[in-house]
Formats: sequence, structure tokens, C-alpha cells
Amino acid sequence: MNIGKLPVGKIIDAGIDFLVEHLSFLTKAGADIVETVLSALERGLLAVPAPGFIALTALGIWLLTKDRKLCLGSIMGLLLIWNMGLWSATISTIALVAVSTLCALAVGIPLGIMAAISSILNKVVTPILDVMQTMPAFVYLIPAIPFFGLGKTAAIFSTVVFSMPPAIRFTYLGIRQIPTDLVECSTAFGATRWQRLIKLDLPLAAPTIMAGINQTVMLALSMVVIASMIGAKGLGGEVWKAIQRLQMGRGFEAGIAIVIVAIILDRVLQNLGTPKQQQ
Repeated sequence: MNIGKLPVGKIIDAGIDFLVEHLSFLTKAGADIVETVLSALERGLLAVPAPGFIALTALGIWLLTKDRKLCLGSIMGLLLIWNMGLWSATISTIALVAVSTLCALAVGIPLGIMAAISSILNKVVTPILDVMQTMPAFVYLIPAIPFFGLGKTAAIFSTVVFSMPPAIRFTYLGIRQIPTDLVECSTAFGATRWQRLIKLDLPLAAPTIMAGINQTVMLALSMVVIASMIGAKGLGGEVWKAIQRLQMGRGFEAGIAIVIVAIILDRVLQNLGTPKQQQ
């Protein structure tokens, strides 16, 4: 018996066409803002000479972590990137990851807080996050193109959607894991819901939230390579060009640069997320 194929693809196509037709003015305005911020950030970072940028990065890492090995490793890694001629591409990638991460956190952390407060919202958000985390990363490139066209703005959109779930989940988890006796104690002392959130929930959940931020940054960095297919450029663009031209050496150089940036960001964020008494 031939039941017939359900028109899932046609329904999705019709939905995307409807959204593009009626929301194009919003996406265009948002794209212009994101493009302006990204271009300004990228130009500002490139205006600093590479040696100066490396020195400032090392100083910032030292002030944040007090880790000599991390400072030395960061200097050596960034010098290697500069030596390989990938400095401009690296700065472009850092700017792209920074903007994408900020956008993902600006949506993800408040949504995680609201999900922790409202069980109804949590029941709605959880299956959506399950779909977002199991969906292949390449699928996120499809709706980005009709909304934003080819370029860095579309890459940021797909990166934000791909990297947002950990920020939501870890924020929710950090708040929900706060001991019940502390919550009851704050309530007994007359703390309002807002006061409890600011003075109890968020400070105690900070290490877990930082772990979520770390995961968000790592996913954003991993998505950069995939997003190069729709014009992200940067180190991902170098990898994509190397694949197209079968330049294995150049591809591995860009891959090593991505690994260096990822390790530096990961170690710094891990250090910031570790309570001082454990360091």
C-alpha cells in the first residue's frame, strides 16, 4: 500500500519563503548592524601591529590567570601564526567568534535563567535544544543564505544558532543545582526573587555558567570552518581554499592556527571558571 510521501520539505520551504518575504526588512537591518560591528572590530584589531597585539594578549592573559606557562605558550602560538602568514585570517576569525559568542550569550544566558525559573518554559525549550544539538551543522547554513545572503553576516547567524544551546543548558543547570537549603534560607530572610537571583543564584552558578560560555566559544570556533562555505573567510576560508586547491600543507597550517586559538581561549576560560580556592 502506497501511503505517499509527507510534504515535510515543501512545508519547510513554504515557511522559510514566508519568513523571508515578511521579515526581510528586519533581517536586513540586523545584518547591517552586525556587519558594521564586525567590520569595526576587525579593523580595530588589525590596526594593532602583530607584535603589539601578541604582547597585549600575553599581558591580558597574565592579569586574568597569573599562569606563566599559559602566557608563554600563547606568545609562542601567536608568533607561529604570524610566521605562517595567517595573521589577518586569524584576526578575522577572532572577530567573527567574538561577535557570534556575544550574540549567542546575549540570548542564551537570559533564556537559561528564565527556563530555570519557569518549568513551563523549560519544557518548551528542552526539546528545541535537543533538535538544535542533534541537527547536522551544515543544515544551519541553509536558512542563513535566503535571510542574509552569502557573507559574514550569514556565517554569524548560523554560528549563533549552532553555538547557543550550551549557554542555555549550563545556565539552567547551574541555577537548578543550587542547594535547596540556601534557597530556603534566602527566602526566610525576606529576599525577593530578583534579589535571590542577583545575590545567590548567579554567583553560585557562575562556574557552571562559565563552563557553558567555554563550550559556546568552542562550538563557535568549530563552526567557523563550516561557515566558510558561505563566505565566513578567516582561517576557515583558508581551510576551504586549501581543500578546493588540494593544498594539504596550507590546509594543515590553517588548521594548526585554529587549534592554537582554540587552546588559548579554552585555557583562559577554564581558568576564569575555576573558583579561586581551587586554583
